[in-house]
Amino acid sequence: MKADFRYGLRGVAIALLSLLLLACSEPKLAYIGSNGKLLAFGDSLTQGVGAKAGQDYPSRLAELCRCEVINAGISGEQSAAGLERLPALLDETKPDLLILLEGGNDILRGRSQVQLAQNIEAMLLEAKARQIPVVLLAVPQKSLLLSPLPLYAELADKHGAILLEQTLSELLRSNELKSDTVHLNQQGYSRLAQVIFTRLQEAGAF
Repeated sequence: MKADFRYGLRGVAIALLSLLLLACSEPKLAYIGSNGKLLAFGDSLTQGVGAKAGQDYPSRLAELCRCEVINAGISGEQSAAGLERLPALLDETKPDLLILLEGGNDILRGRSQVQLAQNIEAMLLEAKARQIPVVLLAVPQKSLLLSPLPLYAELADKHGAILLEQTLSELLRSNELKSDTVHLNQQGYSRLAQVIFTRLQEAGAF
C-alpha cells in the first residue's frame, strides 16, 4: 500500500512538473496596455466578412483591450500578396503586436503548402526584424474535420510566435458561429476576439 501511495505521489509530481515546464515554454509578452497598438493582418476573416461593420474581430478586440487595433484585413488575399504588403504596413503603423491570420485563401484555391509555409515564415521574419511579437492563428485544412495545418505550429515554435492552433477550426465547426462555410458571423468574430484577448492576458500583454 505504501509503495502504491509513493508511486501515486510520484505520478502527480511528474504531471505537475510537466505542466510547469509547458507553462514556462509558452512565449511571454511585454505589457502593452491601453496605450498600445495592435495590427490585425489577414484576409476576409480579419476584415470581417459575414458580419456588419464594427462587428469584425479587430473591433471587438479593441473594446476588450481598450487599445487601438488596426484592421488590415483584405478579402480574398492570398499569402503571397500579404507578404508583399506587410513590410510597409509594419513600418507605417509601428504596432506593439502583430496578429497574423493568413493562408485560408491559399488552401481554398489549392495553392502549394510549401509556398504557403515560406510566405508565412517570411512574414514572421519581417515582424521579428522589427522586434514585433506575433500572435499566429492556424488555418484549417480543407477537410471535413477542419484540422489545423501543421505548418503553423512548426513555424510558431521555430520563431517564438504565440500560436492559436485550434481556435479557427473549433469556431468554423459550429454552424451557430458561421455566416457561411468559411466565414464567421457576429457571434463567431466576438468569440474569436475573446480567445485572442484571453491569450494576450495570459502572456502578460494586458
